[in-house]
Amino acid sequence: MPSKILIVHGPNLNMLGEREINVYGKFTLDEINRDLQAKAKELGVEIETVQLNGEGEMVDALQQAKNKFAAIVINPGAYTHYSIAIRDALAAISLPVVEVHLSNIYAREEFRHKSVIAPVAAGQVTGFGKNSYVLGLMAAVSLIKK
Repeated sequence: MPSKILIVHGPNLNMLGEREINVYGKFTLDEINRDLQAKAKELGVEIETVQLNGEGEMVDALQQAKNKFAAIVINPGAYTHYSIAIRDALAAISLPVVEVHLSNIYAREEFRHKSVIAPVAAGQVTGFGKNSYVLGLMAAVSLIKK
């Protein structure tokens, strides 16, 4: 099994630093990816990052991950709350999954309190800003080393 982890950034995350700064902060997706690369090097793993706005694109990327990656860290964005297609793709590939969110989805609007992804994930990291990704990566590494 490869010790490579796929990081999937969902819809609108390419707009970080420009959108809803009061919710998501001033940092950019490039900054998150740099932090992740540094942590991956420290942890002795490789990562590949991808940002996808389309639900079908995310499903395709997840299906293709099955034999290339040891785990997935995913921020499904708005798809968290209703995409059965992404949930089913994650369940079908049988890789360890860590769900991450920049904001605390449970402290936001009621419709954000439900994750259809959580039942197929090993765990969830939510509310720590860009550190949610770093913590999620650390969790994924822990899962693959078990």
